[in-house]
Amino acid sequence: MHDIILQAKRINKSFHDPVTVQVLNDITFTVRKGEFVSVIGKSGCGKSTLLYILSTMDTDYEGELFIDQELMTGRNDAELARIRNEKIGFVFQFHYLLNEFTVLRNVMLPGLKLGKYSDQEVEHRAMEHLKTLGIEHLAQKMAFKISGGEKQRVAIARALINDPHIIMGDEPTGNLDTHNSNLVFDIFKELTEVHDQTLLIVTHDSSFAERSGRIIEMEDGSIIRQ
Repeated sequence: MHDIILQAKRINKSFHDPVTVQVLNDITFTVRKGEFVSVIGKSGCGKSTLLYILSTMDTDYEGELFIDQELMTGRNDAELARIRNEKIGFVFQFHYLLNEFTVLRNVMLPGLKLGKYSDQEVEHRAMEHLKTLGIEHLAQKMAFKISGGEKQRVAIARALINDPHIIMGDEPTGNLDTHNSNLVFDIFKELTEVHDQTLLIVTHDSSFAERSGRIIEMEDGSIIRQ
């Protein structure tokens, strides 16, 4: 059990607007350290809703969520914000870089917020991640001056800065062309195979999912394959 990074136990979720609609039904699965898991399914099947719960951003659900063996369910917002910053890295379809900062500063921000390392150490770690992703030459460029594919690689470096237990992605290649999608996939693959990083990626891209280590398929709020 020691290598289980994420565990969902009988998670149910309903929306009440104004009638009650159940959007997640009895979701149960585990993700182990170093796994590269894709979550697939048609639009409206509950993928993104599930990701919001798994990332601790939505606390209005039934069931239990464990991250790194710790129960997340029932914790207050401040605790969850700390856990998110320390244990979860995020990569979204849109990179959410801050245009007023350099690439290096964007990568550093979650590390500075966590306050676990000195500013100098955070900067060193940020540069190491930029080197790993082959974009250290962009460090002093302003975020708005780099390409879309480069921005997504910066977003991955930012997600790695606090050595997260798991990286969660919501359509991280959804806004990229085929070349850059393949680049991002290769980065994810290397992170799992070389660095034992755990990844949980929601995607519409079936070719991306088929090349990942494992597929969780959803339909109408339920898991039909895992």
